[in-house]
Amino acid sequence: MAAETFKVPDLGTDDTVEVIEVLVKPGDTLKLNDSIVVLESDKAAMEIPATQTGVVKEVLVKVGAQVKTGTPLLVIESASVASSAATSAPASAGAAAAKPAAKVEAAPVPAEASASAPKASKGVETIAIPDLGGAADVEVIDILVKVGDTVKKEQGLITLETDKAAMEVPSPKAGKVVAIKIKLGDKVAQGAVILDMEVTSAMAADKPAAASAPKPQSVVAPAAAATFTLADGGAPVPNSGPTSGSVTLAPASVATAAAPNPNAEIYAGPAVRMLARQLGVDLSQVTGSGGKGRIVKEDVQAFVKSRLQNPASAPAATSGSGAGLPAIADIDFSKFGPVEIVEMSKLHRVTALNMTKNWLNVPHVTQFDEADITDLETFRNEQKALADKKGVKLTPLPFIIKACAKALAEHPQFNVSLHSSGAKLIQKKYVNIGVAVATPAGLMVPVVKNADQKSIWQIAKELAELSAKAKDRKLAREDMEGACFTISSLGNIGGSGFTPIVNAPEVAIMGVSKASIKPVWKNNQFVPRTMLPFSLSYDHRAVNGVDGGMFCTYLASLLGDIRLMML
Repeated sequence: MAAETFKVPDLGTDDTVEVIEVLVKPGDTLKLNDSIVVLESDKAAMEIPATQTGVVKEVLVKVGAQVKTGTPLLVIESASVASSAATSAPASAGAAAAKPAAKVEAAPVPAEASASAPKASKGVETIAIPDLGGAADVEVIDILVKVGDTVKKEQGLITLETDKAAMEVPSPKAGKVVAIKIKLGDKVAQGAVILDMEVTSAMAADKPAAASAPKPQSVVAPAAAATFTLADGGAPVPNSGPTSGSVTLAPASVATAAAPNPNAEIYAGPAVRMLARQLGVDLSQVTGSGGKGRIVKEDVQAFVKSRLQNPASAPAATSGSGAGLPAIADIDFSKFGPVEIVEMSKLHRVTALNMTKNWLNVPHVTQFDEADITDLETFRNEQKALADKKGVKLTPLPFIIKACAKALAEHPQFNVSLHSSGAKLIQKKYVNIGVAVATPAGLMVPVVKNADQKSIWQIAKELAELSAKAKDRKLAREDMEGACFTISSLGNIGGSGFTPIVNAPEVAIMGVSKASIKPVWKNNQFVPRTMLPFSLSYDHRAVNGVDGGMFCTYLASLLGDIRLMML
């Protein structure tokens, strides 16, 4: 067996992280995806899985060590290397005589095994799902290539639908598609095998090697490493089945999910979180017995056992049906007339669940007001020629975003989030504004970052780009993260007012309705003015009614005189 050094895989950051637990010792036999160490970043704890089988010869780190991408963790005798050596043994008759254990020629090898072996030597690589930021059970909604296609680097291979958007998975290399390992509707996670590809670079350099053993199949993602079993007689037979159900590395970025995650601050590895999801366990209710309070599988199993033995102490279920409230009974509507059952999209389902959670958990107060935007509209119309020259569509929304950013800076009590303890407020020092965008698949909320530092033109351009990406389902996760405040604008659709639901963990949201010309008493007479109705919903735990009134008044003054935005 040849000794190999296993290193820390790509963590998505150059920062060092701490080793808080070492899960193996010299002499241990590792299987594919067995956890090796537990690392702790600023945001979360993560398990590092083994990407190949073998025997641990030496552990190179200890608890408390600071490591980063590429740091050696341990030395192993790789089982895959040993298997390759056994395959190459028949090349020399003398070697076969000297080592009877390596007589592979006596073992009947299945035809499919012998057929697949040359693929590895011809540069066939397994392309796997990359890091999805911790998302699991992501649905495959489109396969963009077929067997025999020649693809370029960065060309889309498949389309996945996450909780918030659809995304294409690009090819990390150029080559020819040999086999596709997934199908439409599959639920996948990081490391799941997409397809086998004969890469271009490998095909150009492919030359027969008479005396050398074929190299093991290379793998793009660690969780998709090929495993081997021994046929009768000891001949290695590759197992090319997909490993979508395997436990994969959860990087530090998993803590920054777009949707609120109650388990984001809990120290538990991917395998433990998967077990908790399967058993329906809320990890925030589980006490960890591992290092630094880390939750292990035994803690989850003990929690379930205690609940089964004492069901009266179990907490009420929190579901979209109403957090323990009686569910609304289903009705057979077909007895009244023809009906059709239409499946909701994943985005629609997630939005419905989040809205239910927010409505049930946030004590809402909604305040209604109007802003006189007559002068704003006059100025905006005067800038149409310049807007056309810049290639930007100047709508009232960029002015509203800028005004909200200014109002958040003036009233910082709206730029907070409640801590989970209920006893602290998290004051934000940045101003990011989310804007609800209607798409054919459902509602999406891209975020204009640092809106207080950008001009109206910059905001208009960025808003147009984000809206186009939302409608094309091209928004990335980072495009929808970090909002401090949300604007839901009905624009010219209609309506004189509505009550938007606060998008927790934010504490306020603005609803904009259709502007109309109304008679307003001004200078001792009624004059026609363009009035914009808007509403402000806020979390009454964080914001008082007087604060809501002051915010609306200040916002209306900014929209009434856009010169105030410059002060």
